[in-house]
Amino acid sequence: MASPWRLEAGALTALALPMIAGNIAWAGIAATDLLLLGRLGADAVASGALAINLFNALLIFGMGLVTAAAPLIATERGRRRHSVRDVRRTVHQTLRAAALFVLPAWALLWKSESILLAMGQEADLAAQAGQLMRGLQWALLPFLGFTTLRNFISALERPVWGLVVMVCAIPFNVLAGWTLIFGHFGFPALGLLGAGIASTLSSSFLFLGLLGVVLIDRRFRRYRLLGRFWTRDGERHRAVWALGLPIAITLGLETTVFNASAFLMGLIDRDSLAAHAVAIQIAALVFMVPMGIGQAATVRVGLAYGKKDDAGAGRAGWLALAIGTGFALAAAAVLIAMPKMLISAFLDLHDPANARTAALAVSFLGVAALFQLVDAAQAVGAGVLRGIQDTRVPMIFALVGYWVIGIGVGVILAFPLKLQGLGIWLGLASGLGTVALMLILRWALRDRLHLLRRAQN
Repeated sequence: MASPWRLEAGALTALALPMIAGNIAWAGIAATDLLLLGRLGADAVASGALAINLFNALLIFGMGLVTAAAPLIATERGRRRHSVRDVRRTVHQTLRAAALFVLPAWALLWKSESILLAMGQEADLAAQAGQLMRGLQWALLPFLGFTTLRNFISALERPVWGLVVMVCAIPFNVLAGWTLIFGHFGFPALGLLGAGIASTLSSSFLFLGLLGVVLIDRRFRRYRLLGRFWTRDGERHRAVWALGLPIAITLGLETTVFNASAFLMGLIDRDSLAAHAVAIQIAALVFMVPMGIGQAATVRVGLAYGKKDDAGAGRAGWLALAIGTGFALAAAAVLIAMPKMLISAFLDLHDPANARTAALAVSFLGVAALFQLVDAAQAVGAGVLRGIQDTRVPMIFALVGYWVIGIGVGVILAFPLKLQGLGIWLGLASGLGTVALMLILRWALRDRLHLLRRAQN
């Protein structure tokens, strides 16, 4: 008979691979947006980076909130394998929580240009970013709806349909962006506004596509997700917020650190901001792998947690950490070996006007290669702790690591010590390393800290 470790490795891998591929497809959608904007020029890339960073700060917060569905559903399935009603309750209340969050978020994003000006960004870039946001902000609700449904099917250990829908969305996004940005098929050339509208259409495609799957596929249809949708359920709604809000704040702190780094780059010069936008996009593509492993670990640990199988939870968590850090070492080697080839996908390296931007992007990728290991460790470490519904203390870790250490070190290196953009990236690396160390230590001490027993009581 296969050992429990081998069985867990097989189950974790089978769940993680489609989730990783789905994350890469999601990043691919964002990458195609940047590629299209790059054809409009460096200013379009810079202004697009400002708008997308502001949008992503709220999007990632909302995604953290709806991430609560995955550990809640996994735990319930661990307790009762064929539970239907409680799973449906969780999906309903997660969608409601997303809608409540989106309303004030839309009001904030409508003022994007004013917000960017208040942050000290150049007026023409802020105006262009605000134009893009007019079309982009409406993508928030359908994308959070899609993410909720994706968490639902992933917690049922059937994540492939999420991947299928995302892969189908990539050509749709390219076609919509090409049509609306540059003006084809009789549509006017809308430029940055067209890029935003295309993203909203693509997010709607994702949500409606996955909703169609869960309503048609017999394995999902039995949950009747549209049944009794408007029934009030205060207890489950509070449970979603109690678990999801710390996750949202944690992801928000992490994401806004990278957003803040973009705004700091904007204070240096346009070339630094454009180079940062390219380098961070490449790093984000690589990050999709440990992110997927962490998402799979949340489900596998959550299932064992629901069964009160402490040994099983430990196996799932340590295997996920080992696989995630192993991948990070390989990714770091690739970033060091071929930075110019990666950058050439976003910038024309033969254009003398892009020479300084490309050189800066190469130096930023050198730092990104160094922090791949800690970035993967913190992503997977957070995932395994979410599986045992431990989210509040990791939120504090994120605050200290990202904002006190990461931004603090970055600002000191960038401005007083005059390392500029390179200093900001070194600060990011120090913050990620701090968070990774604290998360792994907490997981290692979970028995001594009584995390499993406390959560299960």
